[in-house]
Amino acid sequence: MQQQLKTFQHFVKDESFSGVLLFIATIAAVIVANSSLSQEYYDLWHMPLGITLGGNAISMTLTYWINDGLMALFFLMVGLEIKREMLIGELSSVSKASFPIVAAIGGMLVPALVYIVFNTGDPIGFGIPMATDIAFALGILMLLGNKVSPSLKLFLVALAVVDDLGAVLVVATVYTNEIHAIYFLHAGITYALIWLLNFKGVKSLWPYLVLGILLWIFIHDIGIHATIAGVLLAFAIPITSKTDELGFIQSSKASLESFERHIDEIPILNHHQIDALEDIAYNYDTVQNPLVKLEHQLHSFSAFFIMPLFAFSNAGVLIDLGSASAHISVVLGIIFGLLIGKPIGIVGFTYIATKMNILRKPDDLSWSEVIAVGFLAGIGFTMSIFITALAFVDEELIAAAKLGVFAASFIAAVIGVVLILRAAKESTQRG
Repeated sequence: MQQQLKTFQHFVKDESFSGVLLFIATIAAVIVANSSLSQEYYDLWHMPLGITLGGNAISMTLTYWINDGLMALFFLMVGLEIKREMLIGELSSVSKASFPIVAAIGGMLVPALVYIVFNTGDPIGFGIPMATDIAFALGILMLLGNKVSPSLKLFLVALAVVDDLGAVLVVATVYTNEIHAIYFLHAGITYALIWLLNFKGVKSLWPYLVLGILLWIFIHDIGIHATIAGVLLAFAIPITSKTDELGFIQSSKASLESFERHIDEIPILNHHQIDALEDIAYNYDTVQNPLVKLEHQLHSFSAFFIMPLFAFSNAGVLIDLGSASAHISVVLGIIFGLLIGKPIGIVGFTYIATKMNILRKPDDLSWSEVIAVGFLAGIGFTMSIFITALAFVDEELIAAAKLGVFAASFIAAVIGVVLILRAAKESTQRG
């Protein structure tokens, strides 16, 4: 029983559980939306909720609080991941970053163009097939276990980071409401104060988060999608810790020696030992990188609460083939954009760039694996649904678009898994 519990705990910590949870939340939403509880489901998410601060009031439906509020925390985590990868990760050098950057650019441009071809009269939904759902894609890789090479995982993560940055830029520049320029000054002053904390060497996260809430309010008032506040805040979070590693080791050793010196026969800790433990706890807190610390704190909350809640509140679409046929150009643009545009863009751009000696494919990554990643990147799912809600207003059109996202994401996942298994078999045979 204890071994089973440990296995389950490891599974919960695994990235794959996030993808599984998203899948369960989505299926549950679709079932409820097409059951006798559909009206209650609809009324719940459209229930108005408001907050009043002095003379300012913000009132939105529950769905908008999730999409604009909680998703800002998700985008904060995305921004932290982007900054970390750019400073010390897979995007920290030209040699490391060039291949996934070119792949991501192709994986965004070609799906957008495919969508526009099907919807030349009204191309506003072009951002929907540009997105990749990293939680689902990584969840699938984790479930496949050792059949997936480390180089493939790194490539997908780096590609998804650049893809997320592209999605952020599209949301900020295209899917915005009426702009209220007066609030730019308020947002600018707040953001300047956040960077001032960084320049002054403030490592505590709370001042950044408090000012981040104000930044969210002002950006919401501007008319730009409020989730952008999360990304802006992320770039201002410091990456250097208050105490360096050697200082941490020396201080912790001194505290441990003090703890050991004051061991006595009494079965409870004395005040000297308690002070030593508090010193160790303080040292532990100060040696952590603020950026990485916040990213880790947000990861579980985002993976196991925000994203499943977002999926459950947004994926509940009435399965109506009539609405899909009425908006067939939108549906086909999304399906072909994700299912065909993504792999063609990712593989095509990188292949042409390598042939022109603009960049070099990593030696431990095969073209078969690049093709597999191309299809896995076609899993738009939650990010595509998120952009759908920004692009369209008509409920029937939104429902039709979601059906296209579901269909394309499912087929892309199946093809991606088949190609990964085939690539793994080819690698074993070569070995």
